[in-house]
Amino acid sequence: MTTLKLYNTRTRSKEDFAPINANDVRMYVCGPTVYDRAHLGNARPVLVFDVLYRVLRHVYGADHVTYVRNFTDVDDRINETAQKRKAAGEPGTLEELIRARSDETIVWYHADMDALGALRPSIKGEVSPKAEPRATEYIDQMIAMISDLIDKGHAYATEGHVLFAVESWKEGYGKLSGRSVDDMIAGARVEVAPYKRNPMDFVLWKPSTDDLPGWSSPWGRGRPGWHIECSAMAHDLLGETFDIHGGGIDLQFPHHENEIAQSTCAGHGFAKVWMHNEMLQVEGKKMSKSLGNFFTVRDLLDQGVPGEVIRFVMLSTHYRKPMDWTEKKREEAEKTLRKWYRLVGLADTASRYSPLENALGDDLNTPEAITLLHHLANSGDVNTLLFGLDILGLWPGEVPAWATVPGFTDAETGLLSDLMQRRNAARRRKDFAEADRIRDGLIRAGVEIRDTANGTDFSKLANFDVNVLDRVWGGE
Repeated sequence: MTTLKLYNTRTRSKEDFAPINANDVRMYVCGPTVYDRAHLGNARPVLVFDVLYRVLRHVYGADHVTYVRNFTDVDDRINETAQKRKAAGEPGTLEELIRARSDETIVWYHADMDALGALRPSIKGEVSPKAEPRATEYIDQMIAMISDLIDKGHAYATEGHVLFAVESWKEGYGKLSGRSVDDMIAGARVEVAPYKRNPMDFVLWKPSTDDLPGWSSPWGRGRPGWHIECSAMAHDLLGETFDIHGGGIDLQFPHHENEIAQSTCAGHGFAKVWMHNEMLQVEGKKMSKSLGNFFTVRDLLDQGVPGEVIRFVMLSTHYRKPMDWTEKKREEAEKTLRKWYRLVGLADTASRYSPLENALGDDLNTPEAITLLHHLANSGDVNTLLFGLDILGLWPGEVPAWATVPGFTDAETGLLSDLMQRRNAARRRKDFAEADRIRDGLIRAGVEIRDTANGTDFSKLANFDVNVLDRVWGGE
């Protein structure tokens, strides 16, 4: 791709991406709060920024890209689970039970995202826990940053709390979300507390009771507010200024707005480019337990929906548009991928394809990229099809078991899939002699073919002879 263009939420425009240092491209994405299984909506930012990560690696080299995605493990829902386990007699301190719950949930998260083909975050290509920091491991950095904000007059301590003073940076607050402070006060649901100087002031540190996890600080035993976590971790791991900060559009306000405020007031340049993916719906409605349309990634995987299919459906909609998960889309995605995987059995290498690179370089236009893959498959360009599947994260390294045809190798499956396409193309152009030649040849090679409403399928007969199949494919 000649130029990588990305939509910057902060400037509300699509911009040519120019990294601060092309040898050290740095991206931070807000990760999950690890209190339970990841639901389907949680998977969308993972897949969006996984594609961006792959594109950055493709352009700059895997060793020159750092991708950090955090785990929030300071949360009331995690605390609640730990408290229930402790009350039930499970051994260990509350902190140990909280750590155990976080460990358990992170294992689930990794397994589910791995199944969707998401690469693990890494530091210059090296996968390590450092690329997936836990908030509890950066408490000292958070305390130091909060102390600095107090010293600079941007935060104040009161009644065991420390709050960021929005009035101290009123001219900059709200630019990411496009709102004024006065409008936000009028329209936002803000916590009313007597210790706040301004309704919009947000918590950097809060006190902990004996039945909650806590750390010693200059303001008493307590725990950090949510927003300070990412600012401190990003600064420690990526430096004062880095290239890209990503997350779901639901984080734009207040989370990302507050990150910018506290990081800027601490003297950090923070992120140059801000990217946000839109929300997910199910069958045209917001996903909700009350509507009975709420499910986790693991629910789908356990129902037999392949991870590659989930990924395909997600990438079929541009990341800046609301995405609607439907059963029809799932069925069509599985059918398409089954066809493509069977075709790439013929591929001997992956061939780069500039139109597809350019589509992804145009603000991650994955729908356009998928349209190009359809054209490549229909034309039989299997090497380029393999390249496209790989860069989109849809190629798991081999034809997945769910897409294989029992009894055939990948290469044999590729030959057969190609012949089926040739036969169908001949029938469409009314070249029945060619269609009959392929059909008769397949029968001689020991292949049973079946025309169904969902396409043509095939299976191996006892007299299968790959040499005859090769001759049919060669035109004999």
